[in-house]
Amino acid sequence: MKLSITVRRMRSEDIARIHEGLAPHDVSKPLSYIEQCWRENEQEEQRLTLIAWQGSEFAGWGHVVYASSYPYFAEKRIPEIQNLDVVPPLRKCGIGSVLMEALEAEVFARYDSVGIGFGLYDSYGTAQRLYVKRGYIPDGRGLMYDNQPVVPGSQVWVDDELTLFLVKSRQR
Repeated sequence: MKLSITVRRMRSEDIARIHEGLAPHDVSKPLSYIEQCWRENEQEEQRLTLIAWQGSEFAGWGHVVYASSYPYFAEKRIPEIQNLDVVPPLRKCGIGSVLMEALEAEVFARYDSVGIGFGLYDSYGTAQRLYVKRGYIPDGRGLMYDNQPVVPGSQVWVDDELTLFLVKSRQR
């Protein structure tokens, strides 16, 4: 199903609508986190949050963090797309792709590369496929746990901190 989707930058008046839109789903976020995102959007070059709307209904959001906490991205000055969330009833309608396209356009207007990380268990499956289809490739650093390399022979929890990071370069 193809929906009419609009994407725009987050505004202060969106805070409650985002919280209400995410709250009933497995992508819920604390109100304090959403407020923090807004404060960081007010700071030049800290965070950019884009919101997707299906008509007047909140459909999802995504962020670009310009100074990643992942050491490799930070060292290389690669902005990181984070927390791309689409409201579950609206998934598989192209909203994630529209958000990714808008986030990438913002990054590629000023940077040559963008990064993204994802978890490795099945609930990340849709995101994993989306990023690969969009041309993201592994950064070559291997698995990370809490942004640190997983060394051979070690044991780690399979949770949201076990991640693989990917990079996409601007098409010239």
